[in-house]
Amino acid sequence: MPDPTAQNHYVAPVETESIAVDAVRVADKPSNLWRDAWADLRRRPLFWFSVVLALFFLVMALWPTLFTSTPPNADCQLSNSNGGPADGHPLGFTFQGCDIYARIVWGSQTSLAVGLIATVISSILGLIMGALAGFYGGWLDGLLSRVGDIFFAIPYILAAVVVMTVFRDSRSVWTLAFAIGAFAWASTARVVRAEVLRVRQADFVMASEALGLSKFRILLNHVIPNAIAPLLVVSTLGLAAAIVAEATLSFLGVGLGSDVMSWGLDISKAQASLRVAPMALIYPSIALTLAVLAFVTLGELIRDALDPKARARR
Repeated sequence: MPDPTAQNHYVAPVETESIAVDAVRVADKPSNLWRDAWADLRRRPLFWFSVVLALFFLVMALWPTLFTSTPPNADCQLSNSNGGPADGHPLGFTFQGCDIYARIVWGSQTSLAVGLIATVISSILGLIMGALAGFYGGWLDGLLSRVGDIFFAIPYILAAVVVMTVFRDSRSVWTLAFAIGAFAWASTARVVRAEVLRVRQADFVMASEALGLSKFRILLNHVIPNAIAPLLVVSTLGLAAAIVAEATLSFLGVGLGSDVMSWGLDISKAQASLRVAPMALIYPSIALTLAVLAFVTLGELIRDALDPKARARR
């Protein structure tokens, strides 16, 4: 009869595969946020569609002569007023007899230039204000946050209308871009501040402080590079918003001058002959919609790819 007080000992067989199971492939590259985001984006057809569409408009803005050899204001003859498509003029003519296709191609320069410059201005201001407020905290955080609240309460379209009205004699791409970007940075600063507050609690920041690095150096070399991901998303979406803002201001007549090519200005001029020649308004509207759609879609896809929770839900 077996002894009830005896203990049974079990020994794993010698030919166990625990070593193979626990082995780690050290040759594999370590994963990080950017690598995981790129692996997610490159598998999505919508991402490549938005990239190709955005690059198409960027190339059109930088090298318009690749798409048309017709100057936008050349050969504007009233005999072609509101005319339909003709040889060398696939989209017809405006009320003034100008080529619609050429004006759309050359108008991409103004719309994208204003959008890019305004986005750079708002991103730089938002990054500086948000990073300083989130990292240093205290009275500086309170001061910069209240300044941001003031700018956030002012609609940047309304502020741009006031600025462009005051500087009506010196309207240019830079003036319009500054009028938009200088009042659109508050939302960017809020996003950057929240991300800096999260990164500031990381172990590598405390390790840098233990090594005796100055706060500004830690902010510049460690915190900002690790908090830049949301800024990329906000900037991409902000670019689309800036393009719409430029078109809105030009449509209202407070944007650029009549001698400058702009989708918003062409839409504004074409509304007078909407019933007679609607395509003069529809074509630049389609170009504006596609450009905005490309950057909005790209920004939303990047936002989802940089969010691990969003990737897990798919």
